[in-house]
Amino acid sequence: MSNRYARSSLHWITRAAAAVVLLAAMVAGTSAQELVEGRNYARLKNPQPVESGKSIEVIEFFSYGCPHCGDLEPSIQAWLKTKPADVQFRRVPVMFQQRWENLARVFYTLEAMGEESKLSPEVFTAVNAKGIPLWNEKDFLDWAAAKGLDRKKAEDLFKSFAIVGKVNRAKQQAQVYNIQSTPTIVVDGKFITGSDRITGGHAGMPAAIDALVAKARAERPKS
Repeated sequence: MSNRYARSSLHWITRAAAAVVLLAAMVAGTSAQELVEGRNYARLKNPQPVESGKSIEVIEFFSYGCPHCGDLEPSIQAWLKTKPADVQFRRVPVMFQQRWENLARVFYTLEAMGEESKLSPEVFTAVNAKGIPLWNEKDFLDWAAAKGLDRKKAEDLFKSFAIVGKVNRAKQQAQVYNIQSTPTIVVDGKFITGSDRITGGHAGMPAAIDALVAKARAERPKS
């Protein structure tokens, strides 16, 4: 009898534990979907046209020199691995100080060389964790060469009119969206949020982005 009662007790404990796990998952899913406008995100009064065409656009306004952006990066990288097929992600560097302007050049140089997605996490680490001043041109070129990049090509791009033009356009975009802090996420030109608004902070950002993407998708005209 005692063995039967023990098995019965274990059965109910297992079911109870499973129920707790399921409930926790349901609560987490609900909280991720039920973002509150005005608290977790804001709807822009003047929505901006997107560059992604039929795809939902997600922009991260950031800087390599921003420690909070570096802290968010692992969550962004995790989200990119499961990003919906109809979503297009892009970064726009913000320049609150002179050093950040040169770091914007670093970003666009890496992008032009096809190395941005691979090396951006390493740039964050170099600048924020290791204290390498990649805003100095020579330090960046030394670092790029150490990563196997063509130093001369990186130098030419860093100084090019094309990169300067992209930096100036990034400044304009930050003004249009009235970016006051980094990192800031804008979804489909109409919803804006940041880790400070999201439950769970940086770790909660992927679910929040997905929730805003779903909202933007639902508001798009049906083709």
